[in-house]
Amino acid sequence: MIVSLDHVAIAVADLDEGIRRFCDDLGLTLEGTEDVEPAQTQTAFLPIAGTRIELVAPLRGEGPIAASLAKRGPGIHHLCFRTDDLDADVARLRAKGWRFTSEAPTPGAHGTRVMFIHPKSTGGVLIELAEHPHGDQG
Repeated sequence: MIVSLDHVAIAVADLDEGIRRFCDDLGLTLEGTEDVEPAQTQTAFLPIAGTRIELVAPLRGEGPIAASLAKRGPGIHHLCFRTDDLDADVARLRAKGWRFTSEAPTPGAHGTRVMFIHPKSTGGVLIELAEHPHGDQG
């Protein structure tokens, strides 16, 4: 079951510049950074009021974030909802005709398992479902 909003992801061309703008200029706090090789992204996490802003930048200038930046420029990339049972949610949504961008979950940041719902199933919004390792409430 989907249990909360996990994060709002914002695509940026340069992660260090994005961190500077959101932390120095807006006053948010940097929780940490992580390279997510399977997604070809560099990520930065900025906690705020029970959720996070996740800045995502292309790792080595490649991957889906690079393609998104080339097509749409920087800005909101996706919404992520936390789930307590990714497999059950994916099966339930597939049974209702929802489409996903991959056939199976992939590794995400913080040891999560993730699946992205295709924007054609959500009225144009890319949505990520993330299952955190058991016991991780962060």
